[in-house]
Amino acid sequence: MADVVQPRRTPKSTGGVGGISLYVHVPFCLSKCPYCDFNTYQGIESQFGDFLTAVTGEIEAWARALGRPAVNTVFLGGGTPSYLPEGDVGRILDAIAGSYPVRGGAEITAECNPNDLTAAKCAELRSAGINRISMGVQSMDNGLLAMLGRRHDADEAVGALEACRRAGFENVNLDLMYGLPHQSLGQWRDTVERILSQSPEHISMYSLTLEDGTPLKRWVEQGNLPEPDPDLAADMYDLARSALGNAGYHHYEISNWCRAGFESEHNLAYWRNLEWLGVGPGAHSSLRTVDSPGGCRFWTVRSPREYARLADEWFGTATQWESATAAAIESVPTVDGLESIDEGTAAAETMFLGLRLLDGMDVGEASARAGIDLAARYARELGELTQDGLLVWEGDGRLRLAEEAYLVANQVFTRFLAS
Repeated sequence: MADVVQPRRTPKSTGGVGGISLYVHVPFCLSKCPYCDFNTYQGIESQFGDFLTAVTGEIEAWARALGRPAVNTVFLGGGTPSYLPEGDVGRILDAIAGSYPVRGGAEITAECNPNDLTAAKCAELRSAGINRISMGVQSMDNGLLAMLGRRHDADEAVGALEACRRAGFENVNLDLMYGLPHQSLGQWRDTVERILSQSPEHISMYSLTLEDGTPLKRWVEQGNLPEPDPDLAADMYDLARSALGNAGYHHYEISNWCRAGFESEHNLAYWRNLEWLGVGPGAHSSLRTVDSPGGCRFWTVRSPREYARLADEWFGTATQWESATAAAIESVPTVDGLESIDEGTAAAETMFLGLRLLDGMDVGEASARAGIDLAARYARELGELTQDGLLVWEGDGRLRLAEEAYLVANQVFTRFLAS
């Protein structure tokens, strides 16, 4: 295919296991959707340059401090990474490749708005080293897209996917939302069917959550939009499960489906409770430390302007640590807060994150990784949940959610948190 653009770099192999996943938060949007509560901003394009300097500096500073750990996956999220000026995505990936050994063939994802995915933008992303696109389609109903404040319509979403294909992308995820105000089961069926006709490698489907402080929640509270109907949302979920299963998609996580071999490797690191580093304003991280049984979670300052100032300070002072400790992480200028994870919290999170994976979790392997005998720790809970038909033990030591529990999974997960 003559117009396929080849990526300009081949990631270096780590030569082994371990390492981290790397998340880069891009806080810019042309317009902010009324349902979104992420740390994103519109109208601050004047800060593009300061952000690029800051985030590439922070990437290098963390590499120095942590001793340049191997990177297994990279995810550019936001916000709208595809809204960055031409060349900036490549500069961010160059900073990563120059600071860390990146696993050969690593999954490198960019979240994109369909409006941004012109032939030129797709070629740029492909050349930069992106090999997976995650596109926020949300719906194929133009009326619902307008209500959600999306900048594209259904035909533009299809056109964006076609542009990705022409540029050589062979791994594309489409995000969809259901349980929306005014959304009917018929509208949802039409969206699912039209998406399936495009044969994406991966599909993520999320039920609408009315987040505090968002315009959409305010509109519902004011009576301008109806409350989402949880029973109708459950019917939509069941419809999607059936349609995607019939189309050959593997339902591998509660909200995620894929064709064989196209699971999201980056998100699997989250669900397996592995280590990840987040850079950029408001990004969250989870790293193991020598002074906390479950490691620690920490987060970066949210203000893009303050972040840029502090990241420059961090870049100028970062040196390699003898070992990662909570105190060392808290001393990083860009870190706004930190939570040490105790053994009980680490155990509970390993359980409920692992059980989101519908093929089940290997309890022995998860126990070894967490340093806790999970089957013994949760013997009572596992016995009761199995007896109630919500969990199922497989013969190879895997534990999984029963299909009947998919819609009430949070009731299962809270049992581990409560204990």
